[in-house]
Amino acid sequence: MGGVSVTVVGIGADGHLPPASAALVAEAEVLLGGERHLALLPDVAGQVRAPWPRPMSSLPTLLGEHEGRRVVALASGDPLVSGIGTTLIRLLGPDAVTVVPAVSSVALARARMGWPAEETTVVSLVGRDPDAVRRELAHGRRLLVLSSDETTPASVAALLADAGFGATAMTVLGDLGGASESRIDLAPGVPVPRDLPRLHVLALEVAGAGPASWAPGLPDDAFEHDGQLTKRDLRASALARLAPRPGDHLWDVGAGAGSVAIEWLRAHPLTTATAVEADPERAARIRRNAGRLGVPRLEVVEGRAPEALAGLPAPDAVFVGGGATADGLLDLCRERLAPGGRLVAHGVTLETERLLVDACHAHGGELSRLSVEHVTPLGGRFTGWTPARAVVQWAWTEETPR
Repeated sequence: MGGVSVTVVGIGADGHLPPASAALVAEAEVLLGGERHLALLPDVAGQVRAPWPRPMSSLPTLLGEHEGRRVVALASGDPLVSGIGTTLIRLLGPDAVTVVPAVSSVALARARMGWPAEETTVVSLVGRDPDAVRRELAHGRRLLVLSSDETTPASVAALLADAGFGATAMTVLGDLGGASESRIDLAPGVPVPRDLPRLHVLALEVAGAGPASWAPGLPDDAFEHDGQLTKRDLRASALARLAPRPGDHLWDVGAGAGSVAIEWLRAHPLTTATAVEADPERAARIRRNAGRLGVPRLEVVEGRAPEALAGLPAPDAVFVGGGATADGLLDLCRERLAPGGRLVAHGVTLETERLLVDACHAHGGELSRLSVEHVTPLGGRFTGWTPARAVVQWAWTEETPR
């Protein structure tokens, strides 16, 4: 869409525009926006006005109809806070989109609550699974939730109670900056009203004692599983070598309960991951675990590797927790890694151990044998060490640019 450019102008809930923004709107040949935004502004002679299409997948068609014209799009507050500005930049590229922000709903919410920016975390639930809030829950945190609609507070309240944070205080900040602005403080444990404003920001002062750590190695009982689980100490070791970084993508191959992919995603909100699991029941279990632990964005692919890896986005890291002996699997994973990518494979059988030793001899990397013992009762007043099955771990990094 090389001939299309758009200026995105932020507008307040009351329709106020500063002089420079008002001039951009008045000079536009085409004005796009939500029906509510368009209704806030007086008509301009000869100006074409069009609401956003439904579904938004037809947005390229709408923009193509106005190629070569001065196009201005209206957006609430800051167009780059969970807004249309982000969508347009991804579609057209940053050089074709000019953003003129107004005061965002996030800034207004912080001002109403008296919360400093550096002490406040923003979570968007606009068109997203509410379980995404779970990753951010920790006693004493301040969260601003960009709600999808008037039903979001009730969903979040139920989620908080389930996660062990039912003592959290919630405040519904409705229609911020508009004539009908409102504030509703919701006490913990009190039923959430149904007649809430559709447009609002939900402020949470988190209180409770649910699991909150982002460090790798969550307790094994944090995951629903059938025994096919990378245990806590081994999982922490693997994740230390997989080294999750913002924007990186992981393949968790033979995912079992999905624990490695889930903890990878919990490390940072910009990480992504695909869990590959052949067993449909385990794949469903992975999805449940991902939701309960705050990373519903985990993609789950049902299928057997290496065939199921065809067409997946190239990974920055790969964990092979099961099925490493599948013909050609390790070679395929190495070949698909991006430069600087990391591969970690675990083996408990002699056959897999032999494969990983040979791979280390052929390609280098780090080979370890990990053995963990736990104290268990022996009877009476005595206790002793019970060893878990030893695991061979091969960790390898792609260091040569292709």
